[in-house]
Amino acid sequence: MANQDDSFIREVNEELRSDRMRDAWRRYGKILIAAAVILVVGTAGWRGYEYWQSREAAKSGDVFLTALNQIEAGNLDAAEQTLAQLEQEGHGSYPVLAQLRAATLLSEAGDTAAAISAFSSIGKDRDVPEAIRDAAKLRAGWLLVDTGTYEQVSAEVEELSNDGNPFRFSAREILGLSAYRLKDYTRAQQWFEAIANDPEAPRNVLNRAQIMLEVMTADGNVAESAAG
Repeated sequence: MANQDDSFIREVNEELRSDRMRDAWRRYGKILIAAAVILVVGTAGWRGYEYWQSREAAKSGDVFLTALNQIEAGNLDAAEQTLAQLEQEGHGSYPVLAQLRAATLLSEAGDTAAAISAFSSIGKDRDVPEAIRDAAKLRAGWLLVDTGTYEQVSAEVEELSNDGNPFRFSAREILGLSAYRLKDYTRAQQWFEAIANDPEAPRNVLNRAQIMLEVMTADGNVAESAAG
């Protein structure tokens, strides 16, 4: 008798659940169907967009390789045109890579002012990944060492010289060399010592900083700056 009662209760419960499901489906079925369609279409659209982006980036990679081959062959005019096209029409990271390579071509051609301007523009572009912006700032700073004022160099790279920044050693070296060229030996000493006193300084940068400190000491510049 107990088994029959349990079976009856289960049947009643199942019927109640079935009634609630039918009622819920009548109320919300269209909404659920629409949500499912949106989900499927949205997922398919996103996958399609990812595929398109990947395909277009691959095409841009081929164009970038063409530009590099043109440069290697000495066909610089064609390379400049290819890079300019890639800057305007490329996908993925290739437009900014094209900008960097075009700026390098300007530097190699002796158009230092234009190269500095190009690297500086990349360094200020917030749409460019931070690491690439910082690398462009360093390139602008290196070019300015021989031609610019200390303030111009500082505007490009001093923010990179802070403790913990992965580019700090190059930034400090650039600032030290700029100060040294302009005979600001006190400031040059400070930057080279900042490199020498950093236990994480790369060996090659450390060696150059120590050489500059030794040169300034031998010339009497360190003592003069300290006395002044």
